[in-house]
Amino acid sequence: MKIAVNTRFLLKGKLEGIGIYTQEIFKRVVQLLPEHEFYFFFDRKPDPQFIFSKHVKAVQIGPQARHPFLWYWWFEHSVPSMLKQLNIDLFISPDGFASLSTTVPQIITIHDLAFEHFDHHNPLLVQKYYKHFVPKYCAKAKKILAVSEFTKNDILNKYHIDNNKIDVAYNGFDSNELKQTETTSTSKNKLPYFLFIGAVHPRKNVAGLLNAFEIFKSKYPLSHQLVIAGRKAWMSNGEEQLLATMKYSKDIQWIENLERSELMSILQNAFALVYPSFYEGFGIPVVEAMAAGIPVITSKTSSLPEIAGDAAALIDSSNYEEIADAMFGLTQDNHLRNELIEKGKLRAREFSWDVSAQKIAAIIRSEIK
Repeated sequence: MKIAVNTRFLLKGKLEGIGIYTQEIFKRVVQLLPEHEFYFFFDRKPDPQFIFSKHVKAVQIGPQARHPFLWYWWFEHSVPSMLKQLNIDLFISPDGFASLSTTVPQIITIHDLAFEHFDHHNPLLVQKYYKHFVPKYCAKAKKILAVSEFTKNDILNKYHIDNNKIDVAYNGFDSNELKQTETTSTSKNKLPYFLFIGAVHPRKNVAGLLNAFEIFKSKYPLSHQLVIAGRKAWMSNGEEQLLATMKYSKDIQWIENLERSELMSILQNAFALVYPSFYEGFGIPVVEAMAAGIPVITSKTSSLPEIAGDAAALIDSSNYEEIADAMFGLTQDNHLRNELIEKGKLRAREFSWDVSAQKIAAIIRSEIK
């Protein structure tokens, strides 16, 4: 059988959430299904590192789909044309988009429905595109993969999709990434630091974290710093302006464009991860930190309690005082900190790319019989 995969987020040196998901799942799936031919659809020149097997063929089709008008053209014209030309039996799209202009069966992954909950956290045209097309994509897809039970229930509640059409396959973590890495300038810093990982965007509540850190430093005369590891996404001006006016801004580092090895080094040397996001479909940094033996403070909303279980300190993400007090608590209570570390290591083992890839491979087999 011929299986096409939307791999437009496999970008060398620029892998983020969906790109990492695509890489980790499909470098395993193609090995689990050697009897099938895979065609990876890129919207720009593919890098050879993403051709994971001899039975994977790279197909470049334009235009580069990074704008709603171009998304539409790519999925409704370029993709269907190539599916027909190659006589594809199944199309898999790991970024939640699908094609409404093909009869080829499709499997899509929905990571979250944040756009349904936060109307002003995307550019207007992007928001309108998501609101209009994602429900149609869910209806069109033969099978939907959700990255958490929370996301599955969100899809069911918003779009009234048949429950049997949606399967949960968690995100994972590659423990090999925790091997000893070259020490970065941040991890050389002798002062302990709290860490946030992720794109700086209103939904991630980095502004709330900055306010909580200001309270923490004002209330408690400790040397701890804050490191924000993530690019400035759309609508990050508020965080930049807040940081510029903060009394303790000298104790905050904002680092962009990190290689994965650098990020893992920073993570492994952190005092704790603070992840007060308002909404997550999964929350990969939480699992990364737990696997690295770093205690976690995170929100009691969306998927985060499901992923963290009892292995994290859960806080009200809108309560700055509560976040600051949770940070202080970890500095004073070594028993709590060690308990979260040990529980986190056990919890992280429940999230495996290998297990999820095996589940997805089984779903693919069932869909192409």
